[in-house]
Amino acid sequence: MKTKLASENEIAPGGMKAVTAGAHQLVLCNYEGKFYAVERACGHASARLERGALTGWILTCPLHYAQFDIRTGEALSGPAPAAPESTHKDPADPALKTRGLKTWPVAAEAGYLYVDI
Repeated sequence: MKTKLASENEIAPGGMKAVTAGAHQLVLCNYEGKFYAVERACGHASARLERGALTGWILTCPLHYAQFDIRTGEALSGPAPAAPESTHKDPADPALKTRGLKTWPVAAEAGYLYVDI
C-alpha cells in the first residue's frame, strides 16, 4: 500500500524526519537530494534514530553511536565500547552487537515522498 509520508521540502539536505507509515515507524533521510527510509529504532537498543546524526549516508545512533548505511540498512559499526571501568570492554562482547536496519524505497512524486508498505 502506497503511503504518503511528507513533502520533500520538510527535510533539508542532511536532515531527517520521523514519520509513521501504517504500523511502521520510519526515519526519512535526505542525502544529497535523494530520500531514504529506514526503521526508526536502532538495531542495538531501540534508540530513536532521528535524534542521531546524519553525515553523508552514515546515520549514527544518539545512544551508543552504532552506525548504519541509510542506503542499504547495513550496520557499519556496533555500539561504542563502554568506559574502561565497565565490564563491557571486549568489542566481541554480544552487548556491543547490532543488527542492520530495515529499509524501504522512497518515491518522490509532485513534491511528496511515498513508501510502499
